[in-house]
Amino acid sequence: MKIVIVGAGFGGLRLARKLNNKPGFEVTLIDRFNYHQFQPLFYQVATAGLDASNISFPLRKVFHKSKNVRIRLSELKQVIPAENKVITDSEEIEYDALVLATGADTNFFGNAEVEKNAFPMKSTLEALQLRYRILENFEKALTVTDPDELQKLMNIVVAGGGPTGVELAGALAEMKKYVLPKDYPELDFSKMNIYLLEGTTRTLGTMSEKSSAQSRKYLERLGVTVMTGKLLKEYNGNTVLLNDGAIINTATVIWAAGIKGNIPGGINKELIARGNRIKTDRHCKVPGHDNVYAIGDLAYMETSAYPNGHPQVAPVAMQQADMLAHNFKMIERRSRPDKMYEFEYKDKGSMATVGRNLAVVDIPKPKLHFGGFLAWMIWMSLHLMLILGVKNRFFVFCNWLYNYITYDQNLRLIFKHKNKSAL
Repeated sequence: MKIVIVGAGFGGLRLARKLNNKPGFEVTLIDRFNYHQFQPLFYQVATAGLDASNISFPLRKVFHKSKNVRIRLSELKQVIPAENKVITDSEEIEYDALVLATGADTNFFGNAEVEKNAFPMKSTLEALQLRYRILENFEKALTVTDPDELQKLMNIVVAGGGPTGVELAGALAEMKKYVLPKDYPELDFSKMNIYLLEGTTRTLGTMSEKSSAQSRKYLERLGVTVMTGKLLKEYNGNTVLLNDGAIINTATVIWAAGIKGNIPGGINKELIARGNRIKTDRHCKVPGHDNVYAIGDLAYMETSAYPNGHPQVAPVAMQQADMLAHNFKMIERRSRPDKMYEFEYKDKGSMATVGRNLAVVDIPKPKLHFGGFLAWMIWMSLHLMLILGVKNRFFVFCNWLYNYITYDQNLRLIFKHKNKSAL
């Protein structure tokens, strides 16, 4: 059974590993990058807390001993279901079953100006670019004499009060408090402002009201200006215009306000649901196709518990991959249809960290809530276990321990590409 998996995120990689060295399967895993990215820690790369290599793991190393999984470093261009093949930027690949696990990208909601000027954070590369921009702004601030220009360089706006926005704003606030004044003693960091914009009435809107209230309290304690009920309407690279007419001058806007599915060419538009996600049935199968599946952030599956689709988080993708692996084994063995699993998401909880000793955790069954140091320890332990590779876990733990003891990060490096013509 030739299975093509497009995307090596949490869902795609999990499925490939579940089918690894299983007789009866030939698996091709396609991705634009030759490494798996641990997205929950992008914000720590952006704020110089971790090196990019600590949260990235080479795909080929995962399958060193594999007899049936092959990697293709390509970008998917089109799916041709009628011919059971996909077209990438380098070749055509035939399949018996196709699994689309291409994940999601930043959603700017059609605002081209914001897309051009704001910084997204949906890849390791984007996290590094954001880090360079933040550091370069402070380097420029040292030589600026115009007070308005100086304030613009020292203001940072984070758009979106979900987990990514909250965690990023908290990390930036800790940099402002513990690190940046030592790096740039000439600058007055009491003038540095970190704004967190959220269009709804509370941060962490998908979590409990306790978590929402605590996260806001923690952020404000760290010095973040939390602005709920505020939407970023325009940003031209220098000035943010809010929905109420307020203006914030800033050289850096970080966009964490929405995501949309990465849908390849060849998918019928009638199958696309809101959020640019592909409709699926309870087996993750795309309607109208017997052998095309979608999992993870890309999949839109309506159930009684989730009438608007499942949350776009890693546990959903991994559980769907587990279900699909089981069903593929049943198909390969030509087992009875009643042995096929239907997907039912088991929500084990949600969490977010705000800063040092500050986090929130919600557990649905039994209904529990944790905040502060205990929640922070739970958050760290879980994320450490989920990182691929013993070496990566070791280095992440060492970085966290070093940062905790010294109140410092040692990765504030700016790498620039030098034009060859200038040599």
